Amino acid sequence: MSLHLSKLTLSHFRSHQRADVTVDARPVAIWGPNGAGKTNLIEAISLLSPGRGMRRASAQDMTRRPEALGWKVSALLSGPRGTHELNIRSESGAARVVEIDGKPAPQVALGRIARVLWLIPSMDRLWIEAPEGRRRFLDRLTLSFFPDHAEASLSYEKAMRERNRLLKDQVRDAHWYGALEKQMASSGAAIQGARQAALDRLAQAQRSAETHFPVADLELISTEADIPATAADLRDALAEGRFRDTAAGRTLVGPHRADLYGVFAAKGVPASECSTGEQKALLISLILANARALAADGDTPILLLDEVAAHLDATRRAALYDEICALGAQAWMTGTGPELFAELGPRAQQIVVRDEHGRSFVEKTGE
Repeated sequence: MSLHLSKLTLSHFRSHQRADVTVDARPVAIWGPNGAGKTNLIEAISLLSPGRGMRRASAQDMTRRPEALGWKVSALLSGPRGTHELNIRSESGAARVVEIDGKPAPQVALGRIARVLWLIPSMDRLWIEAPEGRRRFLDRLTLSFFPDHAEASLSYEKAMRERNRLLKDQVRDAHWYGALEKQMASSGAAIQGARQAALDRLAQAQRSAETHFPVADLELISTEADIPATAADLRDALAEGRFRDTAAGRTLVGPHRADLYGVFAAKGVPASECSTGEQKALLISLILANARALAADGDTPILLLDEVAAHLDATRRAALYDEICALGAQAWMTGTGPELFAELGPRAQQIVVRDEHGRSFVEKTGE
């Protein structure tokens, strides 16, 4: 059984005062006018995986206005690991609370039962903007393969924040740094190893696939010096760099300085120099390759594709839908009208979202 949602309920989430959606494992085409709340619907699904969701919004930003009562997202998730009831909620802008099968759980636990991948319009500039966005993209990809990646990242970031505080305060005593650098080195090496392993899995999935989308060659690089690969080397580099880091007021070596370099393989052209359409096609290709690699392990993910069909011609749209259906993935896709999903036919179920006087309504239509 592939991973899929069978029920989704939203309460006071963004534009949705209340939304109840019951679906099967087929792809879901969501359509309606701009501003009706389509993206809000799939953003709620993105919260069923670790992290801040596809918009990286605060809990307060996701609450419906003007009530500001807090919000709740509930879902019934079925897959190879069984069926789970998930509840994510925030009360009056407070931090999110996660429950799995009625029991409190940390966010990182979501990554062990749900694989959720997404592609949203803001990612179209991935290859031409700052490295931070590419690191997030890489870490989401890595997390899909290795759920423990979230814990290693949290451990590293916590220790780095403490070390940066010492650097800004001009602390010179080596004893204050030793334990923090040991923790950063251990977590940092795990992060780098998982990232490279994820890229290797992605490369293999791209090589073995028959796809209408271009292959991207990916490489893990650093914004400055090379990042040490082993914990011992990273620990030594951190110790040796204290004087320089003190002058800068921050840590200048480690996996937080990594970057993702992509090349349009067939043309040998860096992704950053490709046309807008080619960059979009490369991103779609990577999301599909990520999904194929997971499916090969029996972990077919849920896909969230916001406005993905808007800039594709009918031939490329049909190719995308064929690949999604061949994967057996439950893809939640948004668009402004049903004509964007015509090539899916009965292979998908359709949901229309409309707005009336500032309130969103979600209805399943057709079969």
